[in-house]
Amino acid sequence: MDTPEDLDRLIQEALAQLGFDADPSSLAHKVKLLNLGLPAEDEFSVICAWLGQCRLIHKLDQLQAPAASNKTLQVPDLMAVFGDHGAFLVEVKVHAKRTLSFRPDYMARLTAYATLMGKPLLIAWKFYSMWTLFDVRHMKVAQKNFNITHSEAMKQSLLGILVGDVAFKLSPGAGVHLEIAKEELVSVERQSDTNFTEEWKMRISKVGFTKGGGVPATGLHSETQQILVAWDLEEHETHSDTAISLSYVVGQEGMQFASMALFHLLAWERGAKDVNDYRALLRTPKITKTIDNLPRALDRALKEGVVSHIFHLHPNIRPDFMGEADGED
Repeated sequence: MDTPEDLDRLIQEALAQLGFDADPSSLAHKVKLLNLGLPAEDEFSVICAWLGQCRLIHKLDQLQAPAASNKTLQVPDLMAVFGDHGAFLVEVKVHAKRTLSFRPDYMARLTAYATLMGKPLLIAWKFYSMWTLFDVRHMKVAQKNFNITHSEAMKQSLLGILVGDVAFKLSPGAGVHLEIAKEELVSVERQSDTNFTEEWKMRISKVGFTKGGGVPATGLHSETQQILVAWDLEEHETHSDTAISLSYVVGQEGMQFASMALFHLLAWERGAKDVNDYRALLRTPKITKTIDNLPRALDRALKEGVVSHIFHLHPNIRPDFMGEADGED
């Protein structure tokens, strides 16, 4: 792994957490964790940076002074500025149970800090691979703790109107089609009289695309072509004496979120090894190499017939700090 550009800050943070008397191995381990780390915060920041409506997002230093302030104030994880909506405090959580729960004292410290700073407090919750972003005031007291279910968090999510997330569906029959020519038979391995394996030298002789309904499509924008990578395509294969035809097409079912499609694109571009190095992604000029802004690319692909539906996501209850809808989609 390359040396981080902010190594000096990582070392400073590690020393602040471990103390100057920490042994070198502990310090090195802490620096490594910090560089990998706080991966959920970095992952959420990558999503915000890519979807196109975030003007600024950064971590908040949570080393508080004086020490007594820890009893009454809790610094959230991030500060983010979304479009013209202003600055927000964001606390990031990863929780695989269907109910997210905060203790009363923890909730009190978080909201006290938000009140002190005069900024709205949002909760970014990763449930398995799905993110939601909601106003902390949607968490309600159950018996003792402040709770919210995942279904309620989805209903109240601001990931669409603040960050730019959308849901979309590709047109059935859209896809990419490859013609692979058989040039030279290298070997034949027989398992029985009727079963055998052939090894060929081959080359891709033709690449084509279709839009909805399987209609041939020419001149598709490169970003429209890449959108197909973010989908779980159906594979069809046919053989002849001279070629193999491979088709990867959109089926009838399925819907995808832009925030989730990002990671399909990253896996395709970077490979499984590097897809989770979110900290490195945040240092790059472009989050992905192939699509700068997926919502904008989806609008184009809709006109080109590869995308059939785009769903703009709104919360059931619009927070009062965002004002009136003012003609949003």
